[in-house]
Amino acid sequence: MNNDDTEPMLRRTMTSRRVVSLRERLLRAGVTVAYLAPQDVNNPSYFDDHVDAAVRAFQQERGLIVDGLVGPETDRCLNEAQYALGDRPLYADDDHPLRGDDVSMLQHNLSRLGFYYGHLNGVFGSSTHHAVMELQQSLGLGATGVVDRETIAALARINKNITSSKAFSLREYHRLERATSALRGRSVVLVPSGAAGQQPPASAAPDFRDRADEVTRDVTVRAFELLHEIGADPSVVSPGRELHDRRGVPVRTADSTREAVAGSRTDSVVVTLHCDWNASPAAGGVASYYWGEQDRSEIYSPIGERAAVLVLKEMVARTGALDLGTHARQWDLLRSQDAPTIWLDLGYLSSPADRAALADPEHRNHLAEAVVFGLQRMFLLAEDDVPTGTMSVDDVAEYNGR
Repeated sequence: MNNDDTEPMLRRTMTSRRVVSLRERLLRAGVTVAYLAPQDVNNPSYFDDHVDAAVRAFQQERGLIVDGLVGPETDRCLNEAQYALGDRPLYADDDHPLRGDDVSMLQHNLSRLGFYYGHLNGVFGSSTHHAVMELQQSLGLGATGVVDRETIAALARINKNITSSKAFSLREYHRLERATSALRGRSVVLVPSGAAGQQPPASAAPDFRDRADEVTRDVTVRAFELLHEIGADPSVVSPGRELHDRRGVPVRTADSTREAVAGSRTDSVVVTLHCDWNASPAAGGVASYYWGEQDRSEIYSPIGERAAVLVLKEMVARTGALDLGTHARQWDLLRSQDAPTIWLDLGYLSSPADRAALADPEHRNHLAEAVVFGLQRMFLLAEDDVPTGTMSVDDVAEYNGR
């Protein structure tokens, strides 16, 4: 069901055998649009207005970019929406982890029961595996870690006793409570846009990817320097490419976010940096995103949300950029391996004003400071916090005993 990288993205007016499968997958995902079913139209291989409306409705529901294009993100979400809990056995597979709405529902139930400690990300990883084993042991079942019919039946029997809670949120905040107020020694994984593998907007200029990578890589290096100066444990995702700071000193890099998180000595926070593009040159501003669903507030990453809010506030205060808000999204880049992840849009390269600002070294310094100071504020107790935009390098050094 996955898109072949050699095949073009499905979009309106295209004719392809893949459109027939797309219609069926949209129906199984619960999308209800007239004339969507293959048997209801004369040419089910044609991507007509009804299919376009169905794709857009699905994207809207899932918090994806609503463009009607069936790109990698939409295709992934469609694949995951094919399964309800109980449709298939669930188990751990390190090489190819199972993903889907059924895994999300399993995690949701396990979290409410107090067994699951991780993000509700729809990925059957080690945290989910251990939670299932703990559940099975508590119910007197064989602790196989496999969610089979017997486990599903046991869950169904006790499901009526599950009440909505924020247990997973409290556990994630407990990680903050166990932490000191310092960034010193803390793992921060920085991911410039070129290392994130994200597709550029459809309307973007041909050189958008290179320009965005230059901006975000420079801001990343500046943030790395600040974090390193205060004794944090920063790393930069830069597959196959060496990086140096502005003094020529090598920067610690990793080939992937997974590698950087796995190699850290402490709980990590992942920060991905991006630039945006809009067909209108009037569009501009900065925004931040975290893993979550807009319409289901109990399923989200609390640390990711908190970091996204605080870093955005610092960006706005320090640069004067237009505040476009903090938003929950289900983008795959935000669904990191056991690490709260935020996505920062630093500005629009399609905007003359934003483009000029992003070319200014002082502006880039302010963006790097916003990342570091926003993360520092996340770990401070309320009584130690300072007003947005007023924290200095000396303040951070004091918090970190430097």
